[in-house]
Amino acid sequence: MRASRGWIGRQAVVPHIDGVAESGPKPRSKHRGETTMDHYAGIDVSLECSSVCVVDANGKIVREAKVASEAEALIGWFRSLGFELARIGLEAGPLSQWLYAAMKKAGLAVELLKTRHASDAFKAMPVKSDRNDARNIAQLIRLGWFRPVHCKSMSAQETRAMLTARKLIQAKLQDFENSLRGILRGFGLKVGKTTKRSFAARIGELVAGHPALETIAAATLAIHAVLLREFNGFEKRVRAMSLLDAKARLLMSMPAVGPIISLTYASAIDDPARFTSSKRAGPLFGLTPKKYQSGETDYSGRISKNGDASVREALYEAAHIILTKPIKGCAQLKSWAMRIAKRAGMSKAKVALARKLAVIMLRMLKDNVPFKATAMAA
Repeated sequence: MRASRGWIGRQAVVPHIDGVAESGPKPRSKHRGETTMDHYAGIDVSLECSSVCVVDANGKIVREAKVASEAEALIGWFRSLGFELARIGLEAGPLSQWLYAAMKKAGLAVELLKTRHASDAFKAMPVKSDRNDARNIAQLIRLGWFRPVHCKSMSAQETRAMLTARKLIQAKLQDFENSLRGILRGFGLKVGKTTKRSFAARIGELVAGHPALETIAAATLAIHAVLLREFNGFEKRVRAMSLLDAKARLLMSMPAVGPIISLTYASAIDDPARFTSSKRAGPLFGLTPKKYQSGETDYSGRISKNGDASVREALYEAAHIILTKPIKGCAQLKSWAMRIAKRAGMSKAKVALARKLAVIMLRMLKDNVPFKATAMAA
């Protein structure tokens, strides 16, 4: 079999362990007095199988394989290599946090890579494949050209899962209401303003005497009732979670921050001690402007929108409430944002206030102190 470019030695694909197809030169037996060389591995995680590449300190490929995307399979494959790995890297993703936690627990030196940085490094490659991605990750790990990502704790992941499920049901509930409104509008029937509880009764009034519309409304409202019941259940669970979570309770001492916003922010931060400065909260959630400077050109663009969009949305919502509603305890924050609104507009003022809230809330978590309006002078 002809060796492909970048490989060393004679290549062969051989069965190794269950769920693994392996390629690469057979490992040499180590002689007495021989110095060991550091090895680095990159994993491109897919749903069923992950591509794995191992390189030595010089960047030469030592081993490649397709391994089942299961923690036990990956751990078993790495332990079967016959040598220690200095570092293992994988991109942050849906399966990555679970695999990372399991491999870390097994004693492997594993790192989560920031997806944006890894994808930027891959753009120079003319051929996009899982094998090439694994090779690139291995080289990034070897050279140290990566930014590690924090792997959230299990409690933070559970909180995010609960908030995601709540948001999904809320979106589907709104979709059903909007779709039914659109159907009736085609027949000249206007639903008008309703609440979640009065929506079904209003639809029943409008479709009375229209057999076809009654059939449509009956089926749609039956699903609407189930979604509404489950959404109300999620609301109760989320509120109970916010009262039991010490960090969420602390954040709710700030005006305009309720259970949803506090849990969203607290679960995203997870461990406040990992931040050396509270000012890192702005760039973390993409609330700082992009910067471009080259020669005589120097300008700042729109916000980067990096990081967690749900946190950015929650902070913007809190800023909107502070600026548009009479909220006690935030007069200094509001006056600071209104000065920005006069010269740059209300939209930019809300973004600036959202960024300031992110910094303040992180400082509250780091110092473990509630919000103090007197300490918020601009």
